[in-house]
Amino acid sequence: MPAFFLMRCLHHEGQDAARDRHRPAHRAWVQSGGEGLATVLIGSALQDASGASIGNFGILEATGLAEAKAFAEGDPFNKAGIVAKIELTPLPATFQAGRISDPMTPRP
Repeated sequence: MPAFFLMRCLHHEGQDAARDRHRPAHRAWVQSGGEGLATVLIGSALQDASGASIGNFGILEATGLAEAKAFAEGDPFNKAGIVAKIELTPLPATFQAGRISDPMTPRP
């Protein structure tokens, strides 16, 4: 049975240029679900009150925490040193993933 996780990746300050350089690889990672580690149901950039980028989030579907963690750690943003902190929060079994009609990673 799949599990669902809220993933928050908080970035180091001053990473705009690095994010721009690594964004195509990051998007390809998301599209592939980390080469099959997870399905990204929805995600986006995170901003502070002034509109500055501070990270990204995603709702992941994975077989377990280990796969969700491997997905987050394998992201090109993380590998490039952009990510300061990864937070993975399990969502309850009652999470209504079916309400997300257009996932960012195609479902297998």
